[in-house]
Amino acid sequence: MILITGANGRPGSATVREFARRGTPVRALVRDPKKAKDLRALPGVDVVHGDMLWPETLESALAGVDRVLMISGAGPELLETQCTFIDAAIKAGVGHIVKFSGKDSVDGFDNEKFRSTRSHEQILRYLVASGMPWTLLRPSQFMHVYFEEVPDIAGSGELRLPLGDTTMAPIDIDDIAKISYAVLTTPGHEGKTYPMTGPEALTMTDIAGHISEAIGKPVRYRDVTSEEKRRAWLAAGYPPPRAGAFAQLFQERSRLGRSSVDLTTHERFGVEPTTFAQFARRYADVFRGATDYAVTPA
Repeated sequence: MILITGANGRPGSATVREFARRGTPVRALVRDPKKAKDLRALPGVDVVHGDMLWPETLESALAGVDRVLMISGAGPELLETQCTFIDAAIKAGVGHIVKFSGKDSVDGFDNEKFRSTRSHEQILRYLVASGMPWTLLRPSQFMHVYFEEVPDIAGSGELRLPLGDTTMAPIDIDDIAKISYAVLTTPGHEGKTYPMTGPEALTMTDIAGHISEAIGKPVRYRDVTSEEKRRAWLAAGYPPPRAGAFAQLFQERSRLGRSSVDLTTHERFGVEPTTFAQFARRYADVFRGATDYAVTPA
């Protein structure tokens, strides 16, 4: 049996949907069962309730599980959450953990500089030291994070971010889900790291142009300062630690300035990479402000 944790989140739910689409049974771990109605409606999906921080809640979820896709929400408890879960998985006899992490597409980005990214590096060291067979998935920025900018895009026709001429290479979560499915259902991935980006390095002016074309209305990029954007995030209800972490992240991206494209993992698993133009057309109603969307969990 394969278990996917964090199954109510964006990458987790996308991977669960990919299993359902392929007709492959999968178990989905959620912390809040009230939010799992859509997952329960999918064929072949066994939704279980548990908290990765509390091993006593995981016994039934881990029973009979051979492989796990380990995902949990970013935040101050990320390190403790995933290390606790690794211990529980070892105790339950799980044979392989596929850790979902991240790798910024910006050249020279150092994950050890920032708390959220540094936590992933610390978890990986813990996982390797545990002796558990492991695989690491390292996608770049999700295309879906641009949903966060919908209020400005739909309200004023502006994409406001503190990035200047920096390029990003965002990836579609559905591409990640296809790759995750392949890693979880085929042998030979132990000890391997799979980085992945989208197929293009784009400026925010490029991103705004693709959104504009998709929705049929002008959208322009307006460069703002990190402090201005931090205040906007706070006004939108972001917790202060999250708003501060985002501001630091964007400052570093702006300082470094250039992203590289890496499609080796797409090619390895035969996944056709989704362009941002295709993504924007698929979610045109979201970018118009006409359809609800899920915000990134705090």
